[in-house]
Amino acid sequence: MLSFLSLGSGSKGNATLVRGGDTLVLVDCGFALRELEARLSQLGLSVSDLSGVLISHEHGDHVRGLGPLLRKHALPVWMTHGTRQSLRDDRFEGVTEISPHSSFGLGDLSVEPCPVPHDASEPCQYRFEFGGRRFGVLTDMGHVTPHIRAFAANCDALVLEANHDVEMLRRGPYPWHLQERIRNGYGHLSNTACADLLGQLDCGRLQAVALGHLSDQNNTPECALGTVAPTLSHTDAVVTVLAQSRPSAWHAIV
Repeated sequence: MLSFLSLGSGSKGNATLVRGGDTLVLVDCGFALRELEARLSQLGLSVSDLSGVLISHEHGDHVRGLGPLLRKHALPVWMTHGTRQSLRDDRFEGVTEISPHSSFGLGDLSVEPCPVPHDASEPCQYRFEFGGRRFGVLTDMGHVTPHIRAFAANCDALVLEANHDVEMLRRGPYPWHLQERIRNGYGHLSNTACADLLGQLDCGRLQAVALGHLSDQNNTPECALGTVAPTLSHTDAVVTVLAQSRPSAWHAIV
C-alpha cells in the first residue's frame, strides 16, 4: 500500500514521509536533526527506518537538517545537479544526481521528478507510484505550467501548495520586495492558483488533497480550505491542511 504523511509544512521547515512496500522515503529535510528525530519518534520511527532522502531544492526550509543528518547517518540522497551545486557542501556523501526529467526506482517505489518554476537552482518536485497508485508532492512553485498540470493529473493523492491569500499578502506586513518575490511567478502558489489547478484536472480518481506550505502571515487554514475545497465538492476527495508545528496522520491510498 502507498501512504504518506507530513512531518511539518511551512516556511519554518518541510518534510514528508512516503511509504510503499518496504520502502520509506523522506522528501526534504527542513528541520534541525534533533527536531526531525523527535517528530519521527512521535510516530514510532527513527532515522534508521529511512530508505533514503529526496531533496526538492536548496532553500533552508527544505534542507536545514540535511548536513547534520548525513554526517550522523549513512543515508542515500537524491537531488538534481543544480541543487547539489547550490548547497556547496562537498562533505555530503551518498548523493545521486538526478535529472528532473527522468524517472527512477527507489526500493519498491517508482519516482518521477517534475521541474517547477521557483527561485532556486534546478528545483523539482516528486510523484511516487506503488501498487498502481500515485501520490504527488507539488509545493514551492510560482505558477502552474502545462508540465505540472500533466504531472498532477491521474494522481490518487496530492500534497499541493496553497501558500497565501492574494489580498492578505497585499495588505499584510511583508515589504513590497518580499511580496513581489512571492507572487512574481517564481515564488509560491496562492490559494486561488491552487484551486484553479485542481479545477483544470480530471479528479475522478483523486482521494485526498493535503494543502501545504501555508504562510503564517498571509494565509489561514480556514481561508485556504474555503478557497480550494469547493473546487472538489463534486468529488469524494478529502481536503485537509498540513500544520507547521506537528506531523499529520498517515494517509493510506487505497
